Amino acid sequence: MATEDGLSPMERLRSHYDHEELTCAECGYEDDDGHWQSETNGSEVHYFHECPQCGAVREHTLSISGD
Repeated sequence: MATEDGLSPMERLRSHYDHEELTCAECGYEDDDGHWQSETNGSEVHYFHECPQCGAVREHTLSISGD
């Protein structure tokens, strides 16, 4: 399911994280060149980013509902 800009809702959310959530909550490092990664098992989408400065991992997990 793509939107008019060609990205799926999950790709758009990852893009949002790439633009809005790259400052580490632990050490304050701003990872301007970083990117969030995502994985899915079919029932959940797991987004994560590891700070290159201190190694802290930020995560978001969304459940996928067939309803």
